[in-house]
Amino acid sequence: MPEEARSIGYICPVCGQAVIASRTAFQLCAGDSALPCPCGKSELRFTQLGDRCEVTVPCLLCARDHTAVCSNDGMLTQKLLALSCPKSGLGCCYIGEEGPVFRAMEQLEQAVDKLRADDEGERRGAFLNDGVMAEVLAELKDVAQRGGVSCGCGSTDYGVKVGYAAVDVVCAACGAALRLPAATADDLDALCARYTITIPGRKE
Repeated sequence: MPEEARSIGYICPVCGQAVIASRTAFQLCAGDSALPCPCGKSELRFTQLGDRCEVTVPCLLCARDHTAVCSNDGMLTQKLLALSCPKSGLGCCYIGEEGPVFRAMEQLEQAVDKLRADDEGERRGAFLNDGVMAEVLAELKDVAQRGGVSCGCGSTDYGVKVGYAAVDVVCAACGAALRLPAATADDLDALCARYTITIPGRKE
């Protein structure tokens, strides 16, 4: 039985092309590795830390590298693991099943194309997509009004941090946060399909 592969994607900050590759569980967990862009000027790096993995992503959105630590189990089993740029709120790396990764990368490329167009027209606003952000905030308010926002720690008190392309719902009790993308129409559709919003909760 062939070993199930995981798809990995990011956008090269140097040449701007999407880099998507497939790796087996063994390739990801056997030791340190890298996923270079064909242009040879950037690479996504994996550094093994026992049962966890440090992922270093070159970010097109802010021209800096971002580092995140995730469990090997999560990296190998989640349908879609998204690493985000803290400055823009947009995803900068996706790891998971082939279909979800390709769809997420398509959405990221659409968002990046809009950013480039806005920059060329010198019309970048407070949000990547003002209309989508307004609708996401309105939908979040509707969910909250029916008591649909809660945290895994048991609290129902929360705050909202609005970013350029995402909204963070933050538990007032334990400080855990859930990021809701707010860049594309697909992000809005995904939120509208949710009857409740559950912040994962911070583990001790």
